[in-house]
Amino acid sequence: MSAPAPAKNAQAVTHGPEATGASMRARVGDEIVVRGTTAGVVARDGEIVGLHHQDGSPPYDVRWAEDGGVTLYFPGPDAYVRHLVSGGEHVRAR
Repeated sequence: MSAPAPAKNAQAVTHGPEATGASMRARVGDEIVVRGTTAGVVARDGEIVGLHHQDGSPPYDVRWAEDGGVTLYFPGPDAYVRHLVSGGEHVRAR
């Protein structure tokens, strides 16, 4: 399944397929999504509000949508970044 083409004024997405863990790059304002991969584990998402490396590699300061709390987060293979594009929409890192 392929993703729709981004709008002409969209920000570029520069990652290979399934950019996860240490291979991901993010910017402040991007969304991070953590999939629930085990029965009973709920997926969660949050906004990246801080970076610790200039190249956008992990870890990230994340404000979690569920409670508004901000934590230092080291993403694992069950997480991916969605970059903000035009109109407030998101596109999954590719």
